[in-house]
Amino acid sequence: MRIPAGEVRRKNWIGGAWVPPSTDKYDACVNPADTREGLGEFPKSGAADARAAVDAAAKAFAGWSSTPGPERGRILARAYAILLEQVDLVAEALCREEGKILREARGEVLRGLNILEFYAGEGFRQHGKTLPSEMRSTLCFTLREPVGPVALITPWNFPFAIPMWKTAPALVAGCTVVLKPASLTPVCAHLIAEAFAEAGLPPGVLNVVTGPGGAIGDVLADDPRIRAVSFTGSNEIGLRLYQRVAARGVKVTLEMGGKNPVIVLDDADVDLAVEGIVQGAFGGTGQRCTATSRAVTTPTIAPRLTEALVERARKLRVGDGMQQGVEMGPAVDAGQLRTDLEAIAQARSEGARLLCGGERLSSAEHEHGFFLAPTIFDQVLPGTKLATEEVFGPVLAIQHARDAEEAVRIANDVAFGLTASIYTRDYFQAMRFVEKAEVGMLHVNQPTVGGEAQLPFGGIKATGVGEKEMAEEGANFFTHLKTVWLDYTGARRTTNIY
Repeated sequence: MRIPAGEVRRKNWIGGAWVPPSTDKYDACVNPADTREGLGEFPKSGAADARAAVDAAAKAFAGWSSTPGPERGRILARAYAILLEQVDLVAEALCREEGKILREARGEVLRGLNILEFYAGEGFRQHGKTLPSEMRSTLCFTLREPVGPVALITPWNFPFAIPMWKTAPALVAGCTVVLKPASLTPVCAHLIAEAFAEAGLPPGVLNVVTGPGGAIGDVLADDPRIRAVSFTGSNEIGLRLYQRVAARGVKVTLEMGGKNPVIVLDDADVDLAVEGIVQGAFGGTGQRCTATSRAVTTPTIAPRLTEALVERARKLRVGDGMQQGVEMGPAVDAGQLRTDLEAIAQARSEGARLLCGGERLSSAEHEHGFFLAPTIFDQVLPGTKLATEEVFGPVLAIQHARDAEEAVRIANDVAFGLTASIYTRDYFQAMRFVEKAEVGMLHVNQPTVGGEAQLPFGGIKATGVGEKEMAEEGANFFTHLKTVWLDYTGARRTTNIY
């Protein structure tokens, strides 16, 4: 296992072998902190490559689905052990391909491995239910069975953890997989494929195809052999995919945008709130679906909170994530940086007050990367774009509320519903927020970010469609339920139930 470099050409992983793309085209993967550094060239695959991957997954399904669950779990456990020995290498690869600082990259790898470890155990825990029948001498139970070959489409911002939290439950459920990682960050997906191959995963059970979403996505959406699709990415692409896949009766789960609020009430611990908001807004360069994009504050605490946030943001060291002491890395590419700067310009035109940041960094340390200063706006009005639309960068909007009740209304006044947080010492107010917040995940006195393997992850409203990810729900998505009536009377029986 090694990190690609320079002009090394990688291939697709299809049917247990590294296969060159049918297009004979490649995209360069570069370090967004220093674009002079290449991480290899990866296939710019087309429809023929996607079909070959589906062929391999379909061919492997019968054997893999009939493999006992505990044996599937043991293969996942071996992959876990292999990757655990390579944590530092994988973290370095992640830092260099996506840009997040090394400490965060290592944390992502360890979280991904925690998820893999959890699902390895699920091989021993998969279960249905036994239920009473209205008929005498009849045993009723349910079974969970794999749906078939599945397609997993993952984003660039968590190139190890998200492929892992989709791949591991699919594999342990007995499905075969076609994984299409984001074109910007394909390195970690290749390292995952290598680890599973070394762990003894049979050929064709996991296939990895890199390249643009159009041609590959069309095949994965339309091929009748693909029986479930799990997607994380933008609302625009996710909803188009949903319309196509759901139209043919296939299971779909979508994790899409967020506009996540933190409410800070007058009785909150200011220092605790500031550290939580800074971590949520600027960690990972704000390129997280769970990032804190809004701070909603009440009158008494607002001046102290705002001053402390600006002071802390100005002190953040921005640079190459491989360097010690750096606290925030670059945007993932020129396109994302441009989108961030356009959002900043739009916010200023709408009357928001810029408190810090707002510009591209261009010193000698930053000239070869896509660096943006941590940015905070105040006086962001409800209904404006900065208050309602996802930026996906290190941009925080401060909004003001008269009291806790109005703060909750402002927090909910967006189309999305992924995560939220509240800082308060008043647990009556905290529980009211738990009850009223229109989100799939909620934190009290901690940042909006994060998840755990054993807990469901996902949002509501425009954020999520379908089953939650991670936990037992994550594996259940890749199965269907079969209900069984077993009569042990041996006698002729009639029923009027249905």
